[in-house]
Amino acid sequence: MRILFATTPAKTIFLYMVPLAWALRTAGHEVRFAAQPGFADVITQAGLTAVPIGRDHNPRMTRTSEDAKAERPGIPAPYDAFDDPAKATWEYLKPGIASAAREGHRYGNFPLISELVDFARHWRSDLVIWEPFAFAGAIAAKACGAAHARLLFGVDVHGGVRRLYRRLNEQQPPEDRADPLADWLAGYGRKYGFDFSEDMLTGNFTIDQFPLSLQIEAEGLHYLRMQYVPYGGPAVVPDWLRTPPRRPRVGLTMGLSATEVYDGYNIDMQDIFDALADLDIELVATVAESEQRRFPRVPDNTRMVAYVPWHALAPTCSAVIHHAGAATLATTALHPVPQLSLHYHYDQPILARKLAEHGAGLEIHTSQATGQAVRDSLLRLLNEPAFRERAHDLRDEIHALPTPNQLVPQLEELTARYR
Repeated sequence: MRILFATTPAKTIFLYMVPLAWALRTAGHEVRFAAQPGFADVITQAGLTAVPIGRDHNPRMTRTSEDAKAERPGIPAPYDAFDDPAKATWEYLKPGIASAAREGHRYGNFPLISELVDFARHWRSDLVIWEPFAFAGAIAAKACGAAHARLLFGVDVHGGVRRLYRRLNEQQPPEDRADPLADWLAGYGRKYGFDFSEDMLTGNFTIDQFPLSLQIEAEGLHYLRMQYVPYGGPAVVPDWLRTPPRRPRVGLTMGLSATEVYDGYNIDMQDIFDALADLDIELVATVAESEQRRFPRVPDNTRMVAYVPWHALAPTCSAVIHHAGAATLATTALHPVPQLSLHYHYDQPILARKLAEHGAGLEIHTSQATGQAVRDSLLRLLNEPAFRERAHDLRDEIHALPTPNQLVPQLEELTARYR
């Protein structure tokens, strides 16, 4: 088969796609990755073949500190209706979806669509796999007659809100109904010779890399569940990590996006360091080099590093503290390690809540993440056996899912069905 991956130029999203791309490649299929020209180096660094298309346009790279400060926590509107019943109304979603169709979804797709369609037709793609922001992938698939699938990188907020919007739309008087996302995609259908269908927004099927315990499925969608495999790009295991810790090791990270995309950490890291300073632990804290000089004190029990491969660090830890980023949480969950989530943005609050409901960890919103609160929660994770027992159960649930390599035969069957 010829499998075409389509992605917007966001490295944090791309990394979720690499293990499946390599599974298909090692199964003998041809794989190409289509993205804006400036993203080609990220793709080829992962050993994959890039197809530069369209023109470079990535607002994430032009964000100012004022943009970051103005951004509200949680899921951006209108998709915050996914986790807020008060916003799950027609009055909220109708203008919100119209705005998303006009501004939010088009910016990363318009520069790609024409050339992506041309390439998909030229290459005769059999299957197109796209991430939830890359609707251009669905357009290209329909234009060339390929099967296509969404590949999730977290909670399916887009699928869930799409289902909610359709239900509310159908309840309105005919004169008040509106479907701007469908209208937008239908316009490309008229251009390239096909009719709009709902799969253009949710895929013929959806590949979900997370266990059901951490996910909320949208009613009526076809989910294909797959085991998450960590991939974070170039990684070197430091010498100190090869030696077993003499004291309980605790990993701490607030993610790369905090400094690469946003305006720095949104918790007082010094307060947390100080609160944990007298504990008999080894705290390994990943802190960007640009931020390290801002710390007046680094306690004796704290090792501050700019980066360490989380998939190598997590198995050596007795507990971890993180931002509830999907990759960090899922990587930790592959091992029976209790987790403390200090969540703030996008689907982090949902993932943190699902983890806590499962019993494999605790969660604190960053607005309440004082040093004392973090200390109290960490001591519970280290001293109460129930958290590690539930972490074992979560690990077993994940290991029971098919790996990307084991999923390939199902992808072959579904491609034949939908092509």
